[in-house]
This record gives sequence, C-alpha cells and structure tokens, in this order.
Amino acid sequence: MPAEFKFSLLGIKDVKAKMNKVSQTVNDTGTRTALRKATGIVKKAAQQNALAVDDPKTGRRIRDNITLQFASRLFRQKGVIMYRVGVASKRGRIPVPNKDEGAKGNTPHWHLIELGTERSKANPFMRPALANNVNQVTDKFVTEFEKELDKALS
Repeated sequence: MPAEFKFSLLGIKDVKAKMNKVSQTVNDTGTRTALRKATGIVKKAAQQNALAVDDPKTGRRIRDNITLQFASRLFRQKGVIMYRVGVASKRGRIPVPNKDEGAKGNTPHWHLIELGTERSKANPFMRPALANNVNQVTDKFVTEFEKELDKALS
C-alpha cells in the first residue's frame, strides 16, 4: 500500500489569483512541471540512500533503477497530477539463480531490503527519502509553480 501524505499550503493567495487568470491546461502543465522538479529531490535522496544498501560485490545497483514516473492513467481518469518515485524492476518471482546482470541489471530484491523479512531487519532507503525532505519538496514545488505561472502570464 503506497504511503499517502496530505498537507495544506497557507499564504498563497497570490498564486491562487494567478491560477484563476490562466486556463486549466496551463495550470495542469505548470503543476506537472513543478511537481516533476520537486519530486526530483526525493529521487536523488532515494538514490543516495540506496548507495548505502547496495552490495559492492555485485555489478547491479538499486540506485541505478530508481525512477520518477508520471501517473498518466490517473491523470486521464480523474485529473489528478501525481508522480511516483520507485524502483523499476521486472515483475514476477525472484529468479533462481539470480544472476548478476551488471550495471542497470534487474534488482528484484529491493523490497526485501526496504521492508525486511522474518530473517533480516528492514533497512529502509525509500521511505526516509520522502520523510526527510517533505519541507524541501513543498518549498521547491511552490517556487517552481509560481515561476511556471509567471511564465504563462507574461
């Protein structure tokens, strides 16, 4: 189940006034651009955290498979603008033997490190990436969104 964070922004009356002056399409594209830049902070933090859990003995690295993805289906269906930061991995069971594929190789074991198992302690690297950067992401989004609105209005 994905983590869900809700918050409210106070003191952005100027931004709301600008939003009312432009079309919904401009609002959507500006929001999408600003959110992509803001969630880039989370992606970089997750990549840094993953370096600590990557096994230096193998060529594959979880860090290389951390991606930022726009939720296009959710946007088309409900109009919600959302980006996901996650680990791209092939679906299905972990293959036996799990051969080392080198750089950018499949890392199907990432969730075992993140969440732990009954035999190994959890060593989260994705969850702290967001939890430790919520304020930075929020600030970055607000400043980037205001830049996008100013660009649209000029």
